[in-house]
Formats: sequence, C-alpha cells, structure tokens
Amino acid sequence: MSVVLQPSSGRGKPPEAPPVASPAAANAAAASFAALTARLDYLDATEAEQVRRAYRFADEAHLGQIRASGEPYITHPIAVAAQCAEWKLDVQALMAALLHDAIEDCGVTKPQLIERFGPAVAELVDGLTKLDKLQFTTREENQAESFRKMLLAMARDVRVILIKLADRTHNMRTLADVPREKWARISSETLDIYAPIAHRLGLNQTYRELQELAFRHLRPWRHATLTKAVTRARNRRRDLIQKVQRELETAFEQAGMQVRIAGREKTVYSIYRKMEEKHLSFAQVTDIYGFRIVVPTVMDCYRALGVLHQMYKPVPGRFKDHIAIPKVNGYQSLHTTLVGPSGVNVEFQMRTEAMHLVAESGVAAHWLYKADHPGEGTEGLGTKWLQSLLDIQHETHDAAEFWDHVKIDLFPDAVYVFTPKSQIMALPRGATVVDFAYAIHSDVGDRTVAAKINGVQVPLRTELKNGDVVEVVTAPVSTPNPAWLGFVRTGRARSKIRHHLKSLAQAESQELGEKLLAQALRAEGLEKLPQDDEEHHPIWDKLLRFTGNRTRAELLTDIGLGKRIASIVAKRLVTMLAERGEKPDQLLITRERYTAHENVSQGEVTLDGSENASVQFATCCRPVPGDRILGYLGRGEGLVVHCDDCAVARRLQSRDPERFIGVEWADEPVRPFEASVLVTVTNGKGVLARVAVAVASAEADITHVDMGDQQAQDATDLRFVIAVRDRAHLESVMRTLRRTPSVMNVQRARAGGNA
Repeated sequence: MSVVLQPSSGRGKPPEAPPVASPAAANAAAASFAALTARLDYLDATEAEQVRRAYRFADEAHLGQIRASGEPYITHPIAVAAQCAEWKLDVQALMAALLHDAIEDCGVTKPQLIERFGPAVAELVDGLTKLDKLQFTTREENQAESFRKMLLAMARDVRVILIKLADRTHNMRTLADVPREKWARISSETLDIYAPIAHRLGLNQTYRELQELAFRHLRPWRHATLTKAVTRARNRRRDLIQKVQRELETAFEQAGMQVRIAGREKTVYSIYRKMEEKHLSFAQVTDIYGFRIVVPTVMDCYRALGVLHQMYKPVPGRFKDHIAIPKVNGYQSLHTTLVGPSGVNVEFQMRTEAMHLVAESGVAAHWLYKADHPGEGTEGLGTKWLQSLLDIQHETHDAAEFWDHVKIDLFPDAVYVFTPKSQIMALPRGATVVDFAYAIHSDVGDRTVAAKINGVQVPLRTELKNGDVVEVVTAPVSTPNPAWLGFVRTGRARSKIRHHLKSLAQAESQELGEKLLAQALRAEGLEKLPQDDEEHHPIWDKLLRFTGNRTRAELLTDIGLGKRIASIVAKRLVTMLAERGEKPDQLLITRERYTAHENVSQGEVTLDGSENASVQFATCCRPVPGDRILGYLGRGEGLVVHCDDCAVARRLQSRDPERFIGVEWADEPVRPFEASVLVTVTNGKGVLARVAVAVASAEADITHVDMGDQQAQDATDLRFVIAVRDRAHLESVMRTLRRTPSVMNVQRARAGGNA
C-alpha cells in the first residue's frame, strides 16, 4: 500500500458528539492495517506484536475521530507507520508513528505512554507532538524559532524527523480533502521547510514527491499545463526511448555485464524550476529523459561508462563522478549526458544497488541496509550535518541567527577541495578559505592568518573552486577578525566567529563594568565590600534581585555596556549595607580620607588603547592621547570616549548627564589613534602625492582620504584620517603639512563645526 499523510484537519479535542464511522470506513481502516502488517516481515514476532499493541491503543484513542476525507482518523497514523515500514525503521519508530497524534488529539499523557510502551517510544511521540505544535507563520522570528526547534529535535534523534516527513508526505497526498484556502500555506511550507530537509538528508524519493505535491497545489494551472506537455513529449518520443533501451540491452549483453536498466523522467517541478531559472521554453529543456543503470560493483560503474561512451557521443562538460567524490548528503553515482538518436540529449546514471539505496532513501538507508545486511550499516550517513546543528546551537541562542547560519547549509551546491594530505572536503559553493579552516576544526579557523591555494598565497576571502588544494597557515596568538563575517559562507564558520567575538566583547565589557562600579562605590565613600570576591555573598544576591540580573558577571557586563548606570547600582548597594547595619568603620572611608586616598583621581577609568569592543573612540571628534576627554555610557554600546569640547558630547551631556563618567589617558598608550585633519590645497598636478609624502615624512599613516563632491576651481578640501601617537605627534604632522607647497590651510576636523 502506498503511504499518504495529510495535516489532520480535525486536530484538537474530539467533538462533543463525535460522528460514528461507517462500517465501510472501519473495514477500510482494518484493511489498511493488514497492509501495514504485511510490511513488517523484517521484524521478529515480539516486535511485530509490539506494533499491534500500539495500533490497538491508537485505534481506541482516536475512536470517533474522522478525517476531512470522511475516513476514520486512524488511517492517518497507519499510513505514516507504513511509510516508516518502507524505510524499515525500528520497532520504536513504528510504534511512535502509530501514536504520534495520541498526546495532542486524544488527551493521552506522556507518563501513560512511558508505562505502556517504554521511555524511548514516549520520547519520540513527545518530540513529534512538540513539532506538531510549531506554527510556521509569516513572521520571520516565529518561523526561525519553529525551524530551530525542529532541527534540534532532528539532530538529537533523526527518527523524529523521518516520522515527521512521513506524516507531511501523507498530508500532502491527501491535501485535496483540505479546504482550498489552506493549500497555499501548507504547500509553501512544504517547499520551503520539509522538502529541503528531505533533500539534505538524502531522502530523494520523498524530496521529489513533496516538491511535486506542493507544486500541484500551489500552482495547479502551471502544473496541469506542464504535465500535459510532458505527456505529449513522452508519446512523441516513446519510440526513441524504446530504441535506446534496446540498444543498451544489446550493448551490455555483448560486453558480458549484468545490469538493471530503468528509465527515469524529470519531475514536472524540476522542469518548471529549470525553465524559470534559465528562462527556457519547454521545448528548450532537452534532458527530460534519462536512464539509470544499476550494476553489481563499483568497478562495473566505470565499465558501464566505457560501454556508453562507445555507443553515443558525450556532451562536453556534462560528466560528474559522484562515486569518487560523493555529494554532501551521501549520494553516489556516475553521471554522463550523451547525444542519443535524433540528436536528443539523454542523461545516464550508473550506480550499485547499495548506492541506489542511499540515493533514494538517504539517512533512512541505515535501517534499510541493516535489515538486509545484519551486522553492517551506514551509521555515518548524514550524521556530520546533524552534529553541526548542535554545535551551532551551542554557540547561537538567538533563533533568527540560528536560522541565518543553517539556511545556506540546507541548500548545498557543493564545491569539492583537497587538504594538503589529499583528503576531500565538500563545502557549499561560494565557500572561502576561512570556511575551509573552520570545517577542519574551530581552533584552526580561530587561528588562521594566511592561506595557500595550489601553492600560491591568496587572500582569506578567496572563493574555493573544485579541485583546489588548500593549505591554511595558523598562529597561536591570532583571533577571528570581525571582517570575516562579510564573506564567510557556511553556518559553522559564521556561528564560530560570532561566538568568539561575543565572548571577547562580554569579557571586556565585564572588566569595564567592574572598573566603573568600583569608581562609583569610591565616590559614595565605600572602599570595598566584605568578602568582595565571593559570587554568592548575601549582599550580591539581594542586589541581583534588585537589578534583575542572574549573576554578578551579567550585572557587571550590563554596566560596562551602559545598560545600567554604575552610580545608581552603587547607591543601591550602599543603602542595602546600611539596612543590614554594617559598621561604617569597617566598610566606609570618610570623605576626608577619600579625598586624600592615594590620590586616586576620583577613580577615573584609564585608557591605553588596548580596549577593544568595550570602548569606542567617537568618530565625531576622534580624541587622541593628550586631549582632554570624557566618557559616555551609551545604551548597549559600551563606553564612548569624546573630547571634552566636542559639540556632540555637549548635546548628549545636556540630555543624559548621568551617563557621563571621568576617563583619563594612560601614561604610555600601546597603539596609534586616529585623528581627522582638514587640508585645503590649491588645485594642481601632484598635490595629493605631495601631501601624502608630507604625512609619511612626519611618521604618520593615512588610513582614509575623502575629497568630497563639491570642489572650487582654485582650491580643494582634502579630509584625511591619520594614525598618530598623541596630540604632540598630531601637531607635528600639521606643522609639516603647513610647510608643504600648495597647502593653503590645515586644521583639525570635528563634527558640529569644532576645529
């Protein structure tokens, strides 16, 4: 019996007065279960009885429930289980398939299932019930969250998604019984979500069927038109296909090869996609027909290729060896396109029986193969991608970000490259050297500094091509560059880079928050907390309840990011200490002692340039060491440093004075700082070059230059961003520029008119 699954239209609680199934419908349900039983020949007697027990329980639970087609509801779980039996899934999966709607529709509880059928079956049913509750709405964030939950359920136990795909397939087969206004939503969801997952797991037969059924209901007129065109073309070329079949049989018989030849035809949806993507008419799609040649051994695949190439002329560039280099979902076959009789292109695929099993059933081939070959299996099939989902989830808790990482991996158009030791690696088309490095190991990716392709050094953004030999150069002190996010292709690389940058920013923000809180506490006359280093000191527990943070580290990070004001937290802390009756002489220092306390400059935050994400230097005024500065705690931005005479800072200070804190320069900054300089020059040849030479002679670097859009006939304003050590170095550069011929004026550029 073919399996059909439809999204049950009568979900939820049973109706108050459930309709009674007709005897004919009951007989149909019994007959369908008999057909299911006939497929259980790969199970032993004990396992088959367990399936019967699950059926009897489900039949009783769904008693009185009717599908939109008028059939008893139990026909749906039976159909799902029948598809799972086709894949020869284990007894637990078959029982879960029969029971998959019991919790949601029938009021059965998980503990009841554990008691009757064991924890493994109950967990599968519970996972499927949670998937059924997911709603893929048009809102991006809801869809992303639903998708994330489904993929993670799949990654933990692939049987969950196999049963779910069987369920969706039957629902699509019976979609005609559902109100027509639901067709578009369900079909779009199938094309966007379920078909790609089936393809990524190698379930090509299910993948093609889901696409066809979704296309039929989403674009019924186009589907009908193309179906008629394919039928007419098939009738016109029947003689040609039969001729090729006879010639193949004769050729392989003469070569002494045992083969199984089967004709294959492109699906209507794949023809439609090709017409859309390549802007072709139906008549221009030439490779509608093909043949699959199944042979006993791998060597016979290549022998069959030789026989075919002696029969017909190959089309250049249309040969692919997916045996030596399998697709990322485990697919293996030889592909060649030949010019057949009457100049018609015909595609041929050569594969062994085992390859054919994997090609059609993908991950499900693990159970199919194990049933026919006890003790053997295809355990590694598809597990690498499933494991990568858990790795990405570990570093990405935001659903939309998770979806962003994964969606590219769901539609892989692979490129195959080699490590220096000749190991083949498959990556999505468009992948770069950095993607390759992270595919090897996250530590390799994090420490990548350079790379060679085919022995030639290349930039890290270089896209890989088929056959490239890639060598990655690493350094122990190297860390991921935020710019990599602009060109990496794989979800794994993107999630690893973002995770590292977030961890780095959080650590720096926490350190800054600790400094800011210490400064605010000193301003309140508080020298230190008792047992200050203990995370769970009672005063910290009480303070965290006040702020709503889970941990002390989280609170300090929020302060460092400007999400909380250090002075407010400090005042609350002092109030709590007073309420506890702490003795001032133990905890507080007097204002007199505070003023003279080691001349702490009122606890100002010291900056030396080593700060990364937690401290930003405002681009409106670009402060450099030697400038008088102040710090603004932007909401979620960390500490932003301005010159104290910056017009932007003044506006912010009038609006949010409590967000400004004291900051000061370290005695020896560790890096150069950028400053903006406006240079007015007379127009003439070589002026820009002379200015650049003058800047270089003053030992400064130009990091950016802007000539603007509006220029006068006699003069031009050049705005430079230059890297200098401090204010004295900047003034030296400006003096050098003023002495340069053709330079009319030099001034420091500031936003808001300050110079």
